[in-house]
Amino acid sequence: MSDINWVSVLGLKNESIEDLRFVGYSYLRQGQFEIAIKIFNALVILTEDNVYDLQTLGALYLQTGNNLLALDYLEQALRKQPNDPKTLLNRIKVLFSLGYRRQAMAQAAKLAQYPDHKIADQASALLLSHR
Repeated sequence: MSDINWVSVLGLKNESIEDLRFVGYSYLRQGQFEIAIKIFNALVILTEDNVYDLQTLGALYLQTGNNLLALDYLEQALRKQPNDPKTLLNRIKVLFSLGYRRQAMAQAAKLAQYPDHKIADQASALLLSHR
């Protein structure tokens, strides 16, 4: 994304980044999604390699119905961590929302076989609700 290391330029410490992440997550938990989106957008710029920030921003955009941006951030997260089940599940939800039913069904069928039953059950529920 950027050749500039903003954390260094701004003189931020890891503790400051973690504090900002905590604040963003607190807004998310309170349902203040627009504020949380602004914070996680800043975090993605500050810490480009942080998969959690990309995943969270994708999930926030999914929650607010901005499916194209959700897909973009979820895809970025999956490029860094390709088999993360929660990110895969969110991508399936976005694909359904965008009308990519065939692709979403195929991916949900795979995820329905996942060993973690919470993930597998959610994928199965998505399959059932889109038949």
